[in-house]
Amino acid sequence: MATIRCDIVSAEAEIFHGEATLVVATGEEGELGIAPRHAPLITRLKPGKVIVTQPNGEVLDFAISGGILEVQPQVVTVLADTAVRAQDIDEAAVKSAIEEARRALAHKDPKMSAEEAQAQLAMSLAQLSALERLRKNLKH
Repeated sequence: MATIRCDIVSAEAEIFHGEATLVVATGEEGELGIAPRHAPLITRLKPGKVIVTQPNGEVLDFAISGGILEVQPQVVTVLADTAVRAQDIDEAAVKSAIEEARRALAHKDPKMSAEEAQAQLAMSLAQLSALERLRKNLKH
């Protein structure tokens, strides 16, 4: 089975480094599926998911706040502003961040700009979605 190396890196740390048979990410124009021998590509990513299917069939789910996806002949790299593995997401903290961002947007909170609130809301919703996908996959 053909594989491609996948690196997911955030501003804080390397989140994942390993082999994959498929990498799915949310680009600005929609979802992208990157398989081995994919054509070279660079695109911006929206806040959302990155799903990595490993050669053993295990599926890893990540939530990102946006970034860049680069595909080279032997490697696909996700350079994310923020990235987190689905199993590492703190649901209570995410729900709190969603409420904080919504309050800031509704009341024009001086502690948080509208742009910051929108970014926080997008990342929090991506994390909540990743958590829901993880729970759904664990049930099957």
